[in-house]
Amino acid sequence: MRFQDLLAYKKAFNLAMKIFKITNAFPKEEMYSLTDQIRRSSRSVPVTIAEAYRKRDYPKHFHSKLTDSDGENSETQVWLDFAISCEYISNEVYEEIYNDSLEIGKLINYMILNPQKFGVKKD
Repeated sequence: MRFQDLLAYKKAFNLAMKIFKITNAFPKEEMYSLTDQIRRSSRSVPVTIAEAYRKRDYPKHFHSKLTDSDGENSETQVWLDFAISCEYISNEVYEEIYNDSLEIGKLINYMILNPQKFGVKKD
């Protein structure tokens, strides 16, 4: 299996792309703050899932990378809170993206709790 085949990776990648498209409409003055930060955190989620999968021969590294990914996912949620509070996105967009992020968090948590299903060897 390739990391690209992982459901968590696919959903995280798709969410990062949604966020990229949505943030194109953010004000220019947000380019180096909110826009940059939410893009970076959302992109870090699939990146660290991929890194975790490649580290599956090392259970502690697998776990560490996935908790990093979960942290980046939570950071993305905070930036979404700022985006809705600043009225850069609609309630509908916020709900859709936030729910996607919650689902990704659940998938990451499943990977953390069931490492053997992803080829992680026991310590």
